[in-house]
Amino acid sequence: MELLQTILITIATLAILVTIHEYGHFWVARRCGIKVIRFSVGFGKALYRWHDKQGTEYVIAAIPLGGYVKMVDEREGNVAEEDLPYAFNRKPVSQRLATVAAGPLANFILAIFVYWCVFVGGVTGVIPVVGSIEPGSIAEQASLEPGQQIIAVDGEATPTMEALHLRLLQRIGESGPITFAVKYPDSDLTYESTAQLDEWLAGDDAVNLIGGLGIELYRPPVLAIVDQVIADSPAEQAGLLTGDKVISADDISIADWQAWVEYVRDRPGQAISLVYERDNSQFSTILTPATKYDENNQPYGQVGVSVQWPEWPEEMKRSFSYGVFGAVGQALDRTWSMSVFTLQSIKKMLMGLISPKNLSGPITIAKVASASANSGLEAYLGFLALLSVSLGVLNLLPIPVLDGGHILYFLVEMITGKEVSLRIQMLGYQLGLFIIVGVMILALYNDISRL
Repeated sequence: MELLQTILITIATLAILVTIHEYGHFWVARRCGIKVIRFSVGFGKALYRWHDKQGTEYVIAAIPLGGYVKMVDEREGNVAEEDLPYAFNRKPVSQRLATVAAGPLANFILAIFVYWCVFVGGVTGVIPVVGSIEPGSIAEQASLEPGQQIIAVDGEATPTMEALHLRLLQRIGESGPITFAVKYPDSDLTYESTAQLDEWLAGDDAVNLIGGLGIELYRPPVLAIVDQVIADSPAEQAGLLTGDKVISADDISIADWQAWVEYVRDRPGQAISLVYERDNSQFSTILTPATKYDENNQPYGQVGVSVQWPEWPEEMKRSFSYGVFGAVGQALDRTWSMSVFTLQSIKKMLMGLISPKNLSGPITIAKVASASANSGLEAYLGFLALLSVSLGVLNLLPIPVLDGGHILYFLVEMITGKEVSLRIQMLGYQLGLFIIVGVMILALYNDISRL
């Protein structure tokens, strides 16, 4: 069921992004008098098709990993005499450029709209409070202390954990000073301090932004309280129910969920004498973890329960509401900042400051889409907007095959007054196709490696 949900959410997400992108091309093409033959969402065999009064065929295809708008174009085959005035290649270069640029532009418009919906509805977050500091770390160099709230980094406000992560993302691979502004939750006094970065986290395969500073942010203790019990699991057979709190195992006190997990994992197939609390009363039972095997074929125990996550203290929560018009500015600012961040990330990856192992493909996108949807509408909309920004930026890269490659050719034509030769265009397309396929293979390889 979980796999099916992931697949459906991923298909829906990609369908939204592709449809909006291709509709941008389609809408501008129609207004420039270009005849559109086909509007396809997906590739491969058509699952459903229909036609409009102007003869355009609309297709929903079997492989939902892209789409295209096919226009009348003499470069792609013979064109009927009556359709020549409506051919893409016969239109002024300004109209051809506008038609191609409209796809990425539509993705930016979608991102702005989605961010607007998020901001106008109000956003919530948790303040970043230092829980502990690692000796010899960047945080210790900056004299940060447990209990302090990080209110700004490099002069940019970080009112929530999300804002802190977004700011730190921009510093990956960089060298130079990093400035923190902090305060204690019950004080209005602000303290500023500086530390030095030296190609911070450059080349790391798995980037841990907060950990890379030597900080562990405060989180409410996760007690060993059962949330859900899997049917026919050892936990159900032992009589555990939602809300039960593990007190001890084999007369050893269990302080939190992590201690309970480690205790169970170390005892596959071994009976555990368990004491738990239910409705302020204590009970005992015998629980025998099932034996499972990890990727190295090493056995570990599993009982079939999930944890009940604690609520954040109210004093650590922050809510922001911007109103109908204020949300417009926030949406524009977030779309712009994420666009700049995407370009900076590409630059740093080319410079070797960000490991190519951080590239993600369809499997990771599917997992994150499903996880964000499960986390609530706000989280999913934020992920959708981020994907839309990424799609818009990547499509504008001056790589033949992508929209940006076509735009590059059109700009050259506008400057020189003549179209780039077909031979040069074809060589560029072959090079661009080689680059894109190579990146896709690397991203898919990274996805599979993470599995």
